[in-house]
Amino acid sequence: MATRSRIGIQLKDNSVLSVYHHWDGYPGWLGRILKTHYNSRNLASELIDGGDMSVAWGDENRAEYYSERGEDCPPRLDSIFEFLDKNNNEEYAYIWTVNDEWKAYDMNEFNDKKPEKVEIPSGALMA
Repeated sequence: MATRSRIGIQLKDNSVLSVYHHWDGYPGWLGRILKTHYNSRNLASELIDGGDMSVAWGDENRAEYYSERGEDCPPRLDSIFEFLDKNNNEEYAYIWTVNDEWKAYDMNEFNDKKPEKVEIPSGALMA
């Protein structure tokens, strides 16, 4: 079963360039992957430039993009409010902020609560 998420980078005008991420989008996995392997604005931008993806860190220790299987799924540009709209149907949202750090949000897709900031766990990934 997928844990759908969205990964974005906040631009100076407060808009967000983002992509869809399909598998293992919970903070204990994707959040740690982002903090460990995409821990600069340049690396976050390179990740997002590839478009929508199955995973950000797959079997070959790299992102696995839908474009590799012939799909055209480029990054999408939204306002910060559109990016954090719970109607996007993702369970988590991650954003590289203008303060050069990752922030994670539980989108509360399955209840009536508004999206809320959550901590990205520190430490080694579970095997």
